[in-house]
Amino acid sequence: MLNQQEIKLGFEYFVTGWHLIQQKGLRRFAVMPVLLNVLLLGGLFVAFVFQIKDVVSNLMDYVPSWLSWLGSILPILIIGMILVLYYFIFATLSGFIAAPFNGLLAEKVEKMMTGEEISNDSLWDFVKDTPRMLAREWQKLVYSLPKIIALFLLSFIPLIGQTVIPVVTFLFSAWMMAIQYCDYPFDNHKIPFGLMKNELAMKRNMTVTFGGLVSLCMLVPIVNLVVIPVAACGATAMWVKEYRHLFKFAQEPQNGAEANMPLEKPSKSRGQIVSK
Repeated sequence: MLNQQEIKLGFEYFVTGWHLIQQKGLRRFAVMPVLLNVLLLGGLFVAFVFQIKDVVSNLMDYVPSWLSWLGSILPILIIGMILVLYYFIFATLSGFIAAPFNGLLAEKVEKMMTGEEISNDSLWDFVKDTPRMLAREWQKLVYSLPKIIALFLLSFIPLIGQTVIPVVTFLFSAWMMAIQYCDYPFDNHKIPFGLMKNELAMKRNMTVTFGGLVSLCMLVPIVNLVVIPVAACGATAMWVKEYRHLFKFAQEPQNGAEANMPLEKPSKSRGQIVSK
């Protein structure tokens, strides 16, 4: 069932991301991801342009004879699916490349909104934490890739593949975009991936609306380069307003041990906290 209030919130957090990235002190964190993605997008585009004709031709050779009556439509559908695949490749690779920068951006946005430091890690600590961030990106890929492949294969089913599957594909991409960018503030607090998914699913209308707007911007040239830090900012605003209060974090111990590490985890009842 559609929840208008949640849909409105999804729009608001996306717009908030655009406002936040323009704030002094945050803009510089957007520069490096944008530059890296310009190089990535340019390389993928060149590869796509030079390979598209051969790929379509090879795929048409495998089309069964009983689908010959769709000969005039199939090339368009195949090109469309290749574009979707291109989109997912770009989103996946950009996620790996930008993960450390977006994690740092999310940390700075949260500090700006709450006035609280998440951690006092040095630059070397941040570098040492990069493999863990990349492992989190791999976890998202393992979660999404089988579903993407299944949707790709289902798209070749006559009628269903051209009507239902495109809608399901877009909704799934919206869900994954929300997961992709909400994961940065959640991961900064070491919230497990599965727990994050469960929390986002509790407000699915808000989550999919936010991710859908990001997905649409990803399809627009030039805009798709700057929307990455915008989405990270908007997702962090969502974390601060909607989810941060659900998790308790340790006060700084008197013995000087590391602060802000998750001390508890939610029990089966949403929002309840039980000690480990």
